[in-house]
Amino acid sequence: MCDTCGCGADSTTFRKHGEDHHHHGDGHHHTHDHSHDHSHDRTLTVEQDILGENNLLAQHNRGYFEAKSIFAINLVSSPGSGKTTLLEKTLATLKNEIPSAVIEGDQQTMNDADRIAKTGIPVLQINTGNGCHLDAEMIHTAYGELKLEDNSTLFIENVGNLVCPALFDLGEDKRVVVISVTEGEDKPLKYPTMFDAADICIINKIDLLPYVQFDVEKCKEYALQVNHHLEFFEVSATTGEGMSGWYGWLKEMSKK
Repeated sequence: MCDTCGCGADSTTFRKHGEDHHHHGDGHHHTHDHSHDHSHDRTLTVEQDILGENNLLAQHNRGYFEAKSIFAINLVSSPGSGKTTLLEKTLATLKNEIPSAVIEGDQQTMNDADRIAKTGIPVLQINTGNGCHLDAEMIHTAYGELKLEDNSTLFIENVGNLVCPALFDLGEDKRVVVISVTEGEDKPLKYPTMFDAADICIINKIDLLPYVQFDVEKCKEYALQVNHHLEFFEVSATTGEGMSGWYGWLKEMSKK
């Protein structure tokens, strides 16, 4: 929550490939009072207001996606999990089977959007500035500029962060959390809110298992302690190992 974590979007930038769209801070729903004389009751009220407004906008997004039969996926992870590579490989493999578009979230740069654009898939970059997560209003603005097709899939790659993105519903159908074997297998216990809010857990970079100390079964056990409904895919986006199961799930879900 913005007032607690200290993040802020003084200048959120929306960049469709080849265009610049600057949305300068207008205080839309990020209130950043950095004084320290407020009470905890006041902080709690502001946080509830922020999440309440976001949830209303998320429901609006969800209604739009349902009306156009768009399957929306919110990809979340810590930085360096490999979710952009995962997305690149997924789009390159399925682009002739699943009409898709991508919203990329990062604090700065067009790097990830540039990578996605090479697959030929429409992409819009959101640079959040100091903000550590995407929110429902950003998604609303982004899909308006992307002009999404009916019966398509929208991939939302959130800012690399396992804390704040867990709290902000974007209107997605499914939330997919990506963890790599180069991270600790206890991540689900350290960041339970994110894993509790997820539908799918992708364990990535399994090609590196011979070289790292990571217990896949222990990681899954910890994740299921937090959320016993989680489904798992063990993959290497780099080598392609295990990706067929992920592709099959996407194809099945995109038809619903």
